[in-house]
Amino acid sequence: MGAYYDEVEIEDMAWDEEKRVYHYPCPCGDRFEISKKQLKNYEDIATCPSCSLVIRVIYDPLDFEDEPSDDEDESASAGEEEEEDEDDSGDEEFQDAMEHLTLADEQPKAIAVAA
Repeated sequence: MGAYYDEVEIEDMAWDEEKRVYHYPCPCGDRFEISKKQLKNYEDIATCPSCSLVIRVIYDPLDFEDEPSDDEDESASAGEEEEEDEDDSGDEEFQDAMEHLTLADEQPKAIAVAA
C-alpha cells in the first residue's frame, strides 16, 4: 500500500487502556487506531474507523515481540505469581545439571550406518 495520509511514530500516538489500542487524531474528527497485537504481527497500518484514511506507524517490531496479545493480558496477570515460582525451580535444576556436568577429551567415534 503506497497511499498513506501520514507516517507517525509510535511515540507520538496515545495508548487507550480502555480500548487497548494506540490512537492518533484523524482529520475527519475520529482517530486512527492500531492494537499491540497488530504491531506484534508486524502490521504497521493504523486505520480510521470513520473514513478511508490510513497512516503508517513507525515503530521497532522488536519492542512488541515479547508483548502478550490483548486477550493474553488478562490471563497473564492472574498467573504471574505462579510463573515466578516455576522460574526459580528451573534455575535450581540448571545449577544442579551444571554441577554434574563432565567434559571428556575423547574424540567422537564414527558409526557406520547402512542405507
